[in-house]
Amino acid sequence: MEKFSDNIKKVILAGIGAVAVTAEKSKDLLDEMVEKGELTVEQGKVLNEELKHNIKQKVQETTENKEEDKSSVSDSDISNLLSRMTPEQIEALKEQLAEKEAAGEDKDE
Repeated sequence: MEKFSDNIKKVILAGIGAVAVTAEKSKDLLDEMVEKGELTVEQGKVLNEELKHNIKQKVQETTENKEEDKSSVSDSDISNLLSRMTPEQIEALKEQLAEKEAAGEDKDE
């Protein structure tokens, strides 16, 4: 009978030991996951800031390029545009130019 009770005692102690080891391993695993989670959040913040900076830079470059494109209209571009216009469109353009010139003369006075 004593062997039987010794065996039960060993099984119970082994169970308690297993629970204790599992609890320790779970705590270590949980701490590691939390640490990785914190790193992930920090990395996400850094990547977010880099992305914001890159987007601002691209927008600024695009805006600068568009402003450069607007100011660099060549004579050939104008000739090509005029050659594709209908006579009605050319008349409308002439009227708009005359209005602009009249408005410009009014400002000079």
